[in-house]
This record gives sequence, structure tokens and C-alpha cells, in this order.
Amino acid sequence: MEDICVGDVIRLKKPHPCGSAEWEVLRVGMDFRLRCKGCGRLVLVPRKQVEKSFRGKIVENSTKK
Repeated sequence: MEDICVGDVIRLKKPHPCGSAEWEVLRVGMDFRLRCKGCGRLVLVPRKQVEKSFRGKIVENSTKK
């Protein structure tokens, strides 16, 4: 799996009920805080679930630490 950082926009396997499959990463750790790019809803997803359903980066954060 690619290295996911705060600020990246990622695509996941299953879309949100609003129809968007794109998510902005707000927090990385044991859980991921994600914001749906379609409706703005915030969700907290376990790392294992994100790693399993990860389908690629759309936008990469240019300010890497």
C-alpha cells in the first residue's frame, strides 16, 4: 500500500451513500479521519479497513514531513 498522509485525497472501493468514492485524509494513525468529497461528512475508519479498500491516490499532499 502507498504511504497515505494528511491532506491526500484517496479513492476507496465502496462509495459513500451520497455517491462519492473520494475522501480527504484529515488524520492518520490507528484510525483514519476522512472527509467525504461529495457531501463533507466526517467519518472515523479503522486503518485495516482503509488499507483493504484503498484504490489509489487522486491528489497527493505536497507538504510531506
